[in-house]
Amino acid sequence: MREFDTNGLRLAEFQGRLFEASVDAFDCSSPVFLRRFRLSDLLKRLDSNESSLCPVDVEEALGEIQEQFGKSEYGNLKFSKATMFWMGYFYRYVSYTREIETPFLFSLFKFDLLNRVYYVFHTQDMEWCIDNLLEMIGCDEGVFDKNKRLKKIISADIKKNVQTGQTSL
Repeated sequence: MREFDTNGLRLAEFQGRLFEASVDAFDCSSPVFLRRFRLSDLLKRLDSNESSLCPVDVEEALGEIQEQFGKSEYGNLKFSKATMFWMGYFYRYVSYTREIETPFLFSLFKFDLLNRVYYVFHTQDMEWCIDNLLEMIGCDEGVFDKNKRLKKIISADIKKNVQTGQTSL
């Protein structure tokens, strides 16, 4: 686990401000923005967890996403700006400290779950939030260990092959 240092803080605050600004900057719903962000080239750079690869400001980053995906007015569900800031900060904090890519975090911690728990979780320590969210979804810290996930997949495949009498070399 990586220490949450000033570089991590800079990235988490940037992503939080980006999510927050999306509420006013985009006509589409918050879930549509989040799906676009998850697939964006910007996210690939942010997942390097190097603040030097970030756009200069939030408006530039929003422009990149708009340019990549075009305008959309689809959907009308807008999460609050405070919720969006917290979500952005949370996803980057976990990505940075656990050295894990954000799309995996989106699949693990669904944005609708984060929206539902915001009022209770947003004032808590990030590590407390992670522990409690992992408990809510029936996982533990091991879910962030790529080798442990790979071992689980291989073990399940071997078990399936043994049960069906197949062998593979």
